[in-house]
Amino acid sequence: MLMTVRSDQRPASRLERRKTRTRQALIDAAREFLARQGVAEVSIQELTEAADVGFGSFYNHFGSKDELFQAAITDVLEEHGQFLDRLTADLADPAEVFAASVRLTGRMVDTHPQMARILSRTGLQYLDSEVGLAPRALRDIRRGIEAGRFHVTNPIVALAGAGGSLLGFLQVRLAQPGLVDEDACDELAEQVLRMFGMDREAAHAVAHLPLPGGSAGTT
Repeated sequence: MLMTVRSDQRPASRLERRKTRTRQALIDAAREFLARQGVAEVSIQELTEAADVGFGSFYNHFGSKDELFQAAITDVLEEHGQFLDRLTADLADPAEVFAASVRLTGRMVDTHPQMARILSRTGLQYLDSEVGLAPRALRDIRRGIEAGRFHVTNPIVALAGAGGSLLGFLQVRLAQPGLVDEDACDELAEQVLRMFGMDREAAHAVAHLPLPGGSAGTT
């Protein structure tokens, strides 16, 4: 008996795979420009050359340069969020989850420098984003409140304080790496936990637990 294949279960065609590769190549090129420099003066020609795709291919995927850069930022935000989800999946304490996320993100200057630069340059605009770190951080703050680990009145205010601190920290680490070393990532996490109402001893203990995925969380 012949089996019919539902349209939503068919494997991607060669053309669809090529289109996906081209789109991702453009996003990857945009990420490089976002990490290296401002994007106002970058031309579509430069983007397609960096992606090694034809100029005409650009408009098959994006309506404008701004649309491409927005897609690239969303790509970074979601990659960052998934990276943290994967490494903290086995942690039960919401305070440890939040601290680990701060510590791992601070270390991205060394482990994921492109991502760190893009987050530093664009992150403040996306503290209310529905993708990436912001919704995950808000989720973990609320879990910490429910578990009695955090003592804050407004989770959004807590997110703004922690997010601003973390993004400022990334900027300092990138601009003056000699002043802020890897251990400072743990100090930042401790200070954020104390801002959330944890006492000094508890915050210090949580912020210095072994990191999931090794000392740099490179898994």
